[in-house]
Amino acid sequence: MNIQKYTISGNRKISLADFDPKDAGGFASSKDTDALFAKNIELISEYQNRFYAEGKTGLLIIFQAMDAAGKDSAIKNVMTGVNPQGVSVHNFRRPTPEELAHDYLWRAVKVLPERGKIAIFNRSYYEDVLIGKVHKLYERYNLPDCCKTGDTIEKRYKQISNFEDHLAENGFVILKFFLHLSKDAQRKRFLERIDVKDKNWKFSEADIEERKYWDDYMEAYESAINATSSPENPWYIVPADKKWFTKILVSEVLLETMQKIDPQYPVVSHEHEAELAKFKQMLTE
Repeated sequence: MNIQKYTISGNRKISLADFDPKDAGGFASSKDTDALFAKNIELISEYQNRFYAEGKTGLLIIFQAMDAAGKDSAIKNVMTGVNPQGVSVHNFRRPTPEELAHDYLWRAVKVLPERGKIAIFNRSYYEDVLIGKVHKLYERYNLPDCCKTGDTIEKRYKQISNFEDHLAENGFVILKFFLHLSKDAQRKRFLERIDVKDKNWKFSEADIEERKYWDDYMEAYESAINATSSPENPWYIVPADKKWFTKILVSEVLLETMQKIDPQYPVVSHEHEAELAKFKQMLTE
């Protein structure tokens, strides 16, 4: 699969209008990708075992998207084969009073992955330059006046880029996925949430309210992606109208990343090998 087609490395400005949410990478249906996806999951599981054992690198996976784009589904499917001991998932909703008493990155910093582990952010600190930009939320917070200026969002782009560079320079890899959903596909998924009783719990009035700001959100996503993409910390624009393609593309990116990290099981010393031989003899006597 041509992952590069969906990779935004900051070498040029992009427009979301140039990316088709219905794109399926040349595949006709999920039947064309089922075998590949199963193999990817198997390999990801093996790499994650080595990643956990080696304990040198941490991996942060960020999912950003409009409501109903399939973030939960992507996380569930792609991470289905990993060891739960080495993975944590964090949802970033409306900030709590405690979180608002700190800088906006604080709530993310405290749940960053340890070395050898994977942390998945379902939404993230990017909310502060997405919904925070669309609704100018920073103007309502108890902040100094210097933090409520017209260039607040631009400053946050720089802060986020510096933060991610800091993580990369300290041995942490970041994967940033924007699940690119069309407005029509969102409408259909919202209707399904209303029509299917088992999905009623997923729907709220806020979903409809935020939909009114669709164009503003597209501009916010486009600006954030352009401002915070780099060769070290690229964004991946993942077509999301077809969930089966979303999961195969995310799995391809994750697998390629793990292969580049190439974690290895720790090699024991000769002394430890001698001790193991001694313990084996004790256990078999």
